[in-house]
This record gives sequence, structure tokens and C-alpha cells, in this order.
Amino acid sequence: MALVFETNFPNLLYRGKVRDTYELYDGLLLMISTDRVSAFDIVFPTGIPGKGIILSELSAFWFELTSGIIDNHLINLAKDTDNLDTIMNPELYKSLSDEEISRAMVVKRAKRIDVECICRGHITGSAWEEYLRTGTVFGLKMPSDMKEGDQFKEPIFTPTTKAEEGHDEPITIKEMEDMIGKELTAELKEKTITLYSYARDYAKQRGIIIADTKMEFGILDDKVILIDELLTPDSSRFWDGALFEPGKSIPNFDKQFIRDWVQNTGWNKEPPAPQIPEDIVTKTIIRYKEALNRLTK
Repeated sequence: MALVFETNFPNLLYRGKVRDTYELYDGLLLMISTDRVSAFDIVFPTGIPGKGIILSELSAFWFELTSGIIDNHLINLAKDTDNLDTIMNPELYKSLSDEEISRAMVVKRAKRIDVECICRGHITGSAWEEYLRTGTVFGLKMPSDMKEGDQFKEPIFTPTTKAEEGHDEPITIKEMEDMIGKELTAELKEKTITLYSYARDYAKQRGIIIADTKMEFGILDDKVILIDELLTPDSSRFWDGALFEPGKSIPNFDKQFIRDWVQNTGWNKEPPAPQIPEDIVTKTIIRYKEALNRLTK
């Protein structure tokens, strides 16, 4: 069984499905990406060794690349290693191992907006399942002859709830407006689609199709900023552009590989999740590394 990297860093504030967040001082947080893996909103007992390092590296890469579009919460440790002892409490910093630093992001603390902002460029996943049932995606009528993987004419914004436990649930734009207001809903929709479109075009040049992705936003100093992770194999579907063909099995570099394995186990998608076999663990990290290499090199 693959071990799940954990940390004993003090001042735990929040333990998510993958990331552990710790309180520093003066409005700063430490986010450490573990090797935990979740699917269908359930954390598995098996980890993917090295996965947390890739998530942190790729998020930091995208945060820097998109900083001209929208501000984000990241303080780039890779560029400021000489000043780590001033960014962080020296005693706390001394307690970090090299392994923890490789997975760490020091971030500004923002007020999280409790909506997951999903942008879909291709029909797949739950969008494909809805289409097969009703001929619609997020309630929008679609052409009758679509194949799985087809690209939408324009990216579609499909928000969900941000559940502390259990499954995230789709919500309509009206429900989102009732939750956070019309103006903020419009801003998040515009920012999500703009960021997705920029990343899609960037990735396409590097042989990856970003089929869809989810983002999270927060409020800091009365401004909307990006938080959490960004455009990783955990939060996005990355397809091999050279081998992609609608209607056929889609080679991918993301968590879909684990989802596909799970679908064939007969698991009912409720806790407890099954152990992930060693060969699936190995093939998953190979895909994550391929995504990182293609996008950042």
C-alpha cells in the first residue's frame, strides 16, 4: 500500500481532502499538499507518492502565469528562499523538513467564497451523463449528435456547492446569485471563463487539451482573488492532444485514470473507499508527471 505523506507541523487550521492548512501569523497561512487522493468527493486510504509535490509545483506555475489576469493568494517561496525566515516565524520554519517545503505554499489568508467554479470546454464526465439522459448540459439544450469529448462552441460555466463533507452539488446561476449576489456571480463567471480560455490555449501548444477545470476564489482587501490550487491533474481533465478523438477512449494525464478504475470495482461511491492497487498508483503518478513536464517545460 502506498504511503500517504503527512506532516506534524503545528497550528492545523483546516484539513481538506488533499491539502492541510496551518496558521502562521499576520494573515499568512501554510498550505501543504499531501499525497492523499480523492474521487467522487471521498478520500482513499491509498496515497499517490509524490503527488503533493506535483500539485504544489503546478499550482505555483499557473498562479504566476495568470497573475496578470487576476491576483492570487500565493507568496512564491521558490523566489524568496533567502527570506523565508522573515516570511514565517523562525521557530516554525525550522520545524519544516525538506519534504514539507517541497509541498508547501505560503499564502495570504482570504475569505473563501463557498462555490466551486467549474468551466467546461468539452463534453465529458457529469456533463456527458446529463446529456445522455436529457440532451442538455447544465440545463442548456445541446445538438443531438454530440460525441463524448466534443468541444463546446463556447466554454460553459457550471458552479457547484463547496461541501465541507460529502458530495458537492451542482447549482444554477440563479441559486449562486441567491447565495453570493448577482454582481459577484457575474465576476466569478467571467474570471473563470477567461482563466480557462487562457490556460486552454497555452496547454494546446504543449500537446494537452484541458477539457474542464474547477477553481476557487476568495475575497482579500475587498478584491476577488484566486485561492487553493489551480489547473492541476486533481482539479482538471488533461487529455493527450495528439491522440484525442471524440467518441473514443481519451488518453489522459489526470485523476480520471483513478475514476475509471473505480467505476469498474463496483464501489458504491460511499465511504469507505477501496484500496488502490499498486499498478494503478504507479500509472497515476506517471500521468501526473507527464502533465507537469509538458506544461512547465
